[in-house]
Amino acid sequence: MGCHIVRSILVVLLAGCTNAFQLPSTSINRHVPLQVSPHDVADTHFDLAVIGGGPVGVSAALQAARAPFSKKVILIDAPRASGALMNEATGEDLSLGGPTGLFSKALRDAGKKISVSSLKGMGLRDDSIWNEIVAFCGELASYNSRDAMRQLDYAGVTYVQAHAAFSDSGGSSSLFVTAENNICSTVQADKILLATGSTPFRPGGVPFDGKRVFDSDSINTLGRLPKSVAITGSGIVAIEFAKIFKNLGSDVTLIIRDPIPRNALMKIGLDKDIAATLVADLVRSGIKIERGAQVKKFYVPRDNDRAPIVLDLEAKGGGERSKGEATTLNCDIYIAAVGRKPNTQGLNLQAAGIKVDEYGGILVDSELKATASGNNVYAAGDVVGRPFLASTGMAQGIAAIVSMFKPPSEEEDEEGAEAQCDPDDKLCLAGDLSMTGSNFDPISLASNPFAFPTGVWSSPEASYYGLSTQQCKDMGIDAGEGVALYAECLRGLVFSPNGLLKLVFDKSNGRIMGVHICGDDACELIHYGMELVKSKRTIDDILSNLYSAVTFHEMYRIAAMAAVDEAGARKRRAAAGRALAARNRGSSGD
Repeated sequence: MGCHIVRSILVVLLAGCTNAFQLPSTSINRHVPLQVSPHDVADTHFDLAVIGGGPVGVSAALQAARAPFSKKVILIDAPRASGALMNEATGEDLSLGGPTGLFSKALRDAGKKISVSSLKGMGLRDDSIWNEIVAFCGELASYNSRDAMRQLDYAGVTYVQAHAAFSDSGGSSSLFVTAENNICSTVQADKILLATGSTPFRPGGVPFDGKRVFDSDSINTLGRLPKSVAITGSGIVAIEFAKIFKNLGSDVTLIIRDPIPRNALMKIGLDKDIAATLVADLVRSGIKIERGAQVKKFYVPRDNDRAPIVLDLEAKGGGERSKGEATTLNCDIYIAAVGRKPNTQGLNLQAAGIKVDEYGGILVDSELKATASGNNVYAAGDVVGRPFLASTGMAQGIAAIVSMFKPPSEEEDEEGAEAQCDPDDKLCLAGDLSMTGSNFDPISLASNPFAFPTGVWSSPEASYYGLSTQQCKDMGIDAGEGVALYAECLRGLVFSPNGLLKLVFDKSNGRIMGVHICGDDACELIHYGMELVKSKRTIDDILSNLYSAVTFHEMYRIAAMAAVDEAGARKRRAAAGRALAARNRGSSGD
């Protein structure tokens, strides 16, 4: 059956979905500026050179090129070398300006809105369905990349698709630029920002091939809809991919070294109840979890890509697994999603006197300045290390631009402003995050629970901001909790009953210390929670607010009510449980 027929069926299926993607009947045909050749910028002098075309590099380049700075900027990016999603027909970098997980997030939404089982029921082949899903994701990525190109063009940023490295003889102001066709040139810049991002950590012994054995980046080259997927990892990315492929109809197995999956999630910052809810959802959705296990050996068929990959499993740290636990696992594809590391390879950092930490991250000070010999090189985003988030990286990139080009008078004003935090207020010290200064260096940023909201783009989503109950106790704060189940509000009961929202508060004054959510739209809902924490709002403040019906935000009030009336909260949860059970039975009874 032709691809145009598959596309027509997908359009029909998506037409009835709320907020569904619309598949264009024709390709996008808009003006997109072409990148220039390294030859065109040979020996050209710029105010700023940005290396890296992800969200950090693009946003920083735009910040510097626009008023009030209005600098002459060049953006140099090597998308193929970084494993970016490419349009092979046109050479277009579909990942330009997009986060590392752009493809996975597009795939996630495709899985939520396209019923693969329905398409299979119509007799469509897996490869036809997969080709359309990938094209679908590619078009979404193209919208983003072309928008980034237009913004760069309008701002007057010069864009070169090439590899850049510090020149052996030019110090920290000279870059040697090489395109894929081996055209080379030298670029001079007063300031340089390194925003080359990160790459997946690849454990030794895993036979990565980009065809059936993938890391969390190379999975974007997957060429078919897999029947079964095995994923090693217990973090955010592993869970995201597990739910993505489950929603696409694959049998999914998560291989987790920790014998208690909830504990593994708590190590990355999730509240214990949020972690337990996520694990329960994984199990409820049919994802199998191999606990306390790791892969000992891989058997990947070389001549038959339809034959299963066989994984030999062993206990965490080696040795035999317990009786009754699986020792082998068959799968169609395998994904290792076990973390990321800064991408500094090939930059020739030593020529500029730039130092890195034990993990390869560029060492920077509180102004994002690296240890370059010319005192003119800055770094931002994943290349400096944790927390490996686009949002924090973009903020760092903009902060670096401000550090480079702000007038001296502003520097003095900021120094005075930083000293105003009360040294006796622990929360002030922990939560007073500024775009520059002592709170924005990578170490403080990664360890500061008030620095940014964290989102898990699984299905359902999970997100949190601020302190957990345990973190409060560790700081000497007598903390309480108020919990609202999604099933306790009408919208949640009808559309998304499995989830919860938790408020963590200081019992002495009712101040909100943290917000933790698992359920639909959690990554959107968390921003209201963030404002509650940052503005030092209390339980009473929440109770005095009026929330529109019928919305998920009603859960904030329900959770606040639970904080002041635990007995009443237990009764409401019991009633919500009965209503949910009745709904699941198809009954309207009590």
